[in-house]
Amino acid sequence: MDDWKGRTAPDLDVIEELAQAAVASLPPAFAGPAKAVQFRVAEFAPEDILDDLGIEDPFELTGFYEGVPMTEKSVMDMLDRPDMIWLFRRPILDEWAERGDVELGDLIAHVVVHELAHHFGWSDDDIALIDRWWE
Repeated sequence: MDDWKGRTAPDLDVIEELAQAAVASLPPAFAGPAKAVQFRVAEFAPEDILDDLGIEDPFELTGFYEGVPMTEKSVMDMLDRPDMIWLFRRPILDEWAERGDVELGDLIAHVVVHELAHHFGWSDDDIALIDRWWE
C-alpha cells in the first residue's frame, strides 16, 4: 500500500497550470484564439451557474465556458468581460479518482478542449458526435 502521509491533492494553481499546458499543446490554428480565453479555477461551480444550468449536484460540473462564442461575435459588440473557462477542482478530482484509468493532465485537457469547443461555437450535441469521453 502506498504511503499517503504528507501527500496533498492538487490545488487550484496546479489545475490552472495543467489547463495552460493543454492550451499550449493545441495545434497553432486553435492555440492562438484559445490564448485569448481566460481561466478561472474554483473548488465548485458558483450557485448561479448551477442554477442557470439546472444542476443540483455541484460534482456534476467539471467545467463551464462563459462568454460569446466566436461564431456569434461581431466587431460591433461591446463586451463587458473576456471569454472565460471555469474549471472546478473538486468535481475534476472526483472524476479522476472514480475513473482511475486516466492521468489528471489528460482529464483536465479534455475538459479544457470541451469548453474551448464552446468558445469556437460548437454545441454540446456537436461535441458529442465526435467525443465519446463521458460515455
